Amino acid sequence: MESVSEMPAGDGPEEDSSDMDLSHRFSRRELNLLYEEVLYTILYRQGKPEPAYDANTDELYEYVQKAFSMDPEEHRVILQRVRELEKPVFCLKVTVKQAKDILGKDVTGFSDPYCLLGIESKSQEPSSDSSSHPESKKPLKAVVKDMIPEDQTHRTQVINQTLTPVWNETFIMEFNDEANSSFHLDMWDLDVEESMRHKLGGLTDLHGLKRMFKDARKDKGQDDFLGNLVLRLQDLHCRTDEWYNLEPRTETYPNRGQCHLQFLMTHKKRATSLSKTQPSYTVHRHLLQQIVLYEILQHQAGSTSWDGELSKHARMILYLHAAQKDLSDFHQVMAQWLAYSKLYQSLEFNCTCLLHQITSIEYQWIQERLRSEQKAELAESFQSLLAYGISLLQKYRIVFPLSAPESTNRLQLLLRVLVQMCKMKAFQELCTLTPNLQQMVMEALKSGTTEWFRMQKQHLKPMTMEENGKALVKLLVEVNGDLKQCHKIWNKFFTNTVNVDLFFITYLELQKLVSCHVREELSEIDSSMSQLTAESLFQLYISLQELYRMKSFLFKRDGPLALTDFHQWFKEAIPKWLQKTYMIALERTQRAIQVDQLMPLGELNKHSTSTVDLSTCYAQIVKTWQQLDWPDPEEAFMIMVKFVEDMCKIALAYCKLIKSRADELSSKQQDEGDAANRLCIVVNNVKQLRLLILKLPKQLEWGHLEQRMKDIIEPEQFQHTLHNQLQGTITCLDHEIRDVVQNLAKKLDAGISRHIQNLAACSDSQDPEDSIIPLMKFLESELQYMNEHLVQENFKCLLELLWNHTLNELTVAANQLQNSSRYYRKLQFALQNLELCFHAEGCGLPTDALHTPAFMDLEEGLKLRSATSRKLIQSYFSGRIQEQLETSSEKYGAVTIKALYRPSEQKLRVEVLNAVNLIPLDSNGSSDPFVQLTLEPRHEFPEVVARTTQCRKNELHPLFDEAFEFLVPPEKCRQHGACLLLTVLDHDTVGANELEGEAFFPLGDVPGLAGDEDAADPAQVSQTRLPLMHPKPTGDPLLKLLESRKGDKEAQAFVKLRKQRAKQSKESV
Repeated sequence: MESVSEMPAGDGPEEDSSDMDLSHRFSRRELNLLYEEVLYTILYRQGKPEPAYDANTDELYEYVQKAFSMDPEEHRVILQRVRELEKPVFCLKVTVKQAKDILGKDVTGFSDPYCLLGIESKSQEPSSDSSSHPESKKPLKAVVKDMIPEDQTHRTQVINQTLTPVWNETFIMEFNDEANSSFHLDMWDLDVEESMRHKLGGLTDLHGLKRMFKDARKDKGQDDFLGNLVLRLQDLHCRTDEWYNLEPRTETYPNRGQCHLQFLMTHKKRATSLSKTQPSYTVHRHLLQQIVLYEILQHQAGSTSWDGELSKHARMILYLHAAQKDLSDFHQVMAQWLAYSKLYQSLEFNCTCLLHQITSIEYQWIQERLRSEQKAELAESFQSLLAYGISLLQKYRIVFPLSAPESTNRLQLLLRVLVQMCKMKAFQELCTLTPNLQQMVMEALKSGTTEWFRMQKQHLKPMTMEENGKALVKLLVEVNGDLKQCHKIWNKFFTNTVNVDLFFITYLELQKLVSCHVREELSEIDSSMSQLTAESLFQLYISLQELYRMKSFLFKRDGPLALTDFHQWFKEAIPKWLQKTYMIALERTQRAIQVDQLMPLGELNKHSTSTVDLSTCYAQIVKTWQQLDWPDPEEAFMIMVKFVEDMCKIALAYCKLIKSRADELSSKQQDEGDAANRLCIVVNNVKQLRLLILKLPKQLEWGHLEQRMKDIIEPEQFQHTLHNQLQGTITCLDHEIRDVVQNLAKKLDAGISRHIQNLAACSDSQDPEDSIIPLMKFLESELQYMNEHLVQENFKCLLELLWNHTLNELTVAANQLQNSSRYYRKLQFALQNLELCFHAEGCGLPTDALHTPAFMDLEEGLKLRSATSRKLIQSYFSGRIQEQLETSSEKYGAVTIKALYRPSEQKLRVEVLNAVNLIPLDSNGSSDPFVQLTLEPRHEFPEVVARTTQCRKNELHPLFDEAFEFLVPPEKCRQHGACLLLTVLDHDTVGANELEGEAFFPLGDVPGLAGDEDAADPAQVSQTRLPLMHPKPTGDPLLKLLESRKGDKEAQAFVKLRKQRAKQSKESV
């Protein structure tokens, strides 16, 4: 035998017309021929079993019987026929790759190695021989040229001067019996006769000199032994690729290096029909196709669940067949590609295995390895898979539905297969006329989208005009759903893998198709469309709007879309849409009121059920406005005006209906408490409606609309049209709230009036706390009830009304003239408690709301009326002191005094210095003045008598210079209203003395009263000038109050004295 080089697989008989077509399953005859081939392969299997393919012959027979659907009889017949066929010629294909770390036999330290190899065959030995235990046998020492005939010995090339030779030479050696055959390899160093001078020139060290002497002792031209290797064929696998240690003949140099060998056990002259008539490559591909088909069908979950991994038995059979037919790795992977890619087009499965095959073909691709027909076959497989893949992408919505598991992964893998396939050198060299993949995908997606839309349109074809609108809506729902899936799910796979924007292509195509179809259908609907059709068109408008808004996802686009200005198609339907929205809201409001029992929804919610429905109605109208999102600002403004008008009409209608509902329920139940409760609910409901109305500008985005309208109408017109309309409704609602609250307050006014009247009529001798208990219990009960049933703002509004009514009733009671101060103290106590009740520690009315002018007047009046006569007298003098301090006019003249208090003596010292500018009271134009000094009030200074100065005749500016001392304790001087009354009189001999004027000096300000003796030094006390005053003739309210106390002598005496003084007053009325 001669050494051979690796030949392209398939060398042998040319393929003829009987070659099996991969596009369909095999016929029975074809299957029988393939079955014969696979049984022949199993029957004559060689080599030690591989760990990964460990299966016995019976298992393999059982597997192929199932894979080829052979019944037992058919299997027996064909197996018997195979056994009768001639055995193949068994061959060992050996490739001597390289060696390393071999001995250096030349004087240079290197060798010129070559190998001798062959197969030694022996006769059959007993089974007890040690050959059955190779691990116990010592390595054979015989060399090839001594054991194997020369015509069966093979020799490699000589590699000069190296210790790491590389040969890569392949030899095929035949053998008969695997069990009794051994492979032998000897490695030798070629020894060529050289001159002594040449050898000496090659010396490099002492070892080289020793080798030269050794060479001198051996025969001339004798090669040096480097090592050998003996392997039993039964110990080799069908395919083996290993490094082997070279063995020595002696133990002088045990380490002889290693040799890298590849073994393949093949057949020659196979007797099967297919082996005789068809190339090995083709037969192997057909066998692979049948086995893969069976593997796919074996998976219970369906073909798509198969991941391309073959079973152990399938791998074993294909492994044996490829080895026996001597198929290269490249031709095996090409056969796999052809089989798998063809099967993928009929039984789709996980195409990860196709990616592996593409990678393998790309890595091993050398075009010259294939014959022309094989190139054509490979090119056709590329074109076929490409066309099939493009057809799947065209129908990706159907082929890869999201409802099916792993759909996205399957699509992504398909895209990767197509991309990687088109990038292959093999594809580019064999398929030069194929269009660009990206362009093919884009055209497929576009045409697929058009076809999908046509199918959807056909499926939803309407039967009547009313159904036309609904059908369009359903079509748009499908379109929008498809685009959402494109954008969210599918687009990233196409973009990342093929650099194709699926959403861009799909959106532009669908919006064009939708626009054309919708306009065509709408043209058949005239202006007298039914309400049902108009409602369908609204849903269609919303769907078109959703479709149009998806344009924001487009990365770039040129020119306007076909859907631009689509809203103009629906202008005639707008009035019907608005009317329908209004009628739905109004009818729902009416139904809600009819079933409303005017009971609170819960402890924390003080409204009734109808407000919930009303809020929902308003929310629906707002949603309708938002859904419309009308692009034309002027038309949008008119739509807004209509919406606001309708919402205001609904609000006013609600107020009217809810009040009527309350009256209706109250007429059926006469309980006043329930009636009041319903009024509370009505107030709360209307208040809640008011809040809903106030939220409309924000919810309807008036600010945005006003901004859009700035170039069309003036802001004042916008405000006048919308805000004024809304404000008018708010005013009406406020009026309704006030009316209901007032009606509610009126129901409580009678009870308050009755209890205040009872309070005023009760005995003055009764304790005030006991007197007001009925009134306070009534208010506590009623206000607590109202607080529980009214929202806070309405409750405070009611409190204000009740407070004003309470003040009015108390004022009426206080204006009744009573002799007893106890009566007024009783009312004063009631007012104080009522103020606390209505304030409720900050939870009721605030202080500002309570302290109205009526309250302040009433409080002051009751304070005076409830005081004792002496307190009133003190208040009177306190008022006169304040009047004195505020008076600066000296139209009646003035009196000058010096006053101080001596604490050590408890004496008040007063020096009357002079008077000036007195009015003339005598006929001669002058006066005879004198000054009378009294300490007031008299009841505080009962033992202090009045003092008078000397009378100065005919003087208007008299000088007195008189001093007076009063013995009074300091605490009396500090009393409220305590003062020194200076009365300047004109002395008349005949008749009563006439009043020049009076002045009030407060004792609380006298120097020394604080206990400081130094302050009481007359030399340091300043003068005090007091303008003279006359009492007002109209009378003081305190005097009138004192005068009303007929049984109080002290009060009557004081009033009489002041009246006499008032008669002499020169003040005008």
